[in-house]
Amino acid sequence: MAGEDDAAAAATRWTFQDFKRFYDSTFGRKKESKSRNGEASDAALKNESTLGTAANGTAHGPELAIYEQFRLQSGSSSAPGAVPNRNTVTIQKPLLPPLESTEMRNLAESIARDIIRGNPDIKWESIKGLEHAKCLLKEAVVMPIKYPKYFRGLLSPWKGILLFGPPGTGKTMLAKAVATECKTTFFNISASSVVSKWRGDSEKSIKVLFELARHHAPSTIFLDEIDAIISHRGEGRSEHEASRRLKTELLIQMDGLMQTDELVFVLAATNLPWELDAAMLRRLEKRILVPLPEPEARKAMFEELLPQSGVEELPYDILMERTEGYSGSDIRLVCKEAAMQPLRRLMAQLEEQQKELPEEQQGVVPEEELPKIGPITASDIEIALRNTRPSAHLDAPRYEKFNADYGSQLRH
Repeated sequence: MAGEDDAAAAATRWTFQDFKRFYDSTFGRKKESKSRNGEASDAALKNESTLGTAANGTAHGPELAIYEQFRLQSGSSSAPGAVPNRNTVTIQKPLLPPLESTEMRNLAESIARDIIRGNPDIKWESIKGLEHAKCLLKEAVVMPIKYPKYFRGLLSPWKGILLFGPPGTGKTMLAKAVATECKTTFFNISASSVVSKWRGDSEKSIKVLFELARHHAPSTIFLDEIDAIISHRGEGRSEHEASRRLKTELLIQMDGLMQTDELVFVLAATNLPWELDAAMLRRLEKRILVPLPEPEARKAMFEELLPQSGVEELPYDILMERTEGYSGSDIRLVCKEAAMQPLRRLMAQLEEQQKELPEEQQGVVPEEELPKIGPITASDIEIALRNTRPSAHLDAPRYEKFNADYGSQLRH
């Protein structure tokens, strides 16, 4: 009986190799086995490929992580570092770096979903005006990536850049233009990406974020509305301990970036720069004002959004003069309101026609029977200007004062 019990226990007991094979197949963190014998190495790789095979029969490389397998099974052909072959997919760089625990890996997989995979396709030319801001951004981010030979030692690139200005002036578009121009890994991070209700997870998320950015370098971490994450510390007694720990971890990670040569940039945007902590302002070395559009930029926006229809010439010069203090989003609202005027006239006409029809014939009009919308006239633009007011002009002097005190200038 004792012999049978020992045999049963031996049959259910796992060896180290069994456990390693189970762990690797479950978590997708396989490492190529190194063997003196070439045949043994080939056999090990073959076994790893078998364990990493997806349900649809596609074989995955040994370094394929769970999230990458999910992306490939979903039909995506643009997985980072994936080079498609006829029968297999070879992963040049895994999605996640080696992490110390499963908890950190779960956080990393969550943050990895905020990586913008595709090209945002925002060119510098598509942003009207803001020449000063574009020049400073090219100098701070684009040139160090294009010409790394020159940016060493004292000329090492700036690691922290702050875009501040009124809402609706193009700060996020500038960040996307940087991602398009540099072709870097772009992390689009907001407060919801790193703040957690669980104690200690917020600080760990910040740490994992910067580890991921270093792993995928060159990379850009875009912190939108950074004032929601790191405002002044210790203001009153209402600040929670978790908030202080999060801010401290972010400051420590920013310090770590400045002491390395890795091409990882932190690009932050805010509408309330005076709310930021002084320690964060020091780490955001380039502070760039994104002001309200100038007259020529406003005219270019109107020409692009309201092209000439050929029926009546639109008064672009009058629009330029009467929209002083309007932001880019305000100008878009003016153009949208002007485009709605001929549609409202057409809607009124169609509703009158519907009322004249018998009740059984009233309903949805087939698309091919709908008439075209008429052209936009000067009177439509006049109505749009009366109905749309600027939203950010009152704080413009405050931004100018902050720029004079803390902003980065470009003077020759």
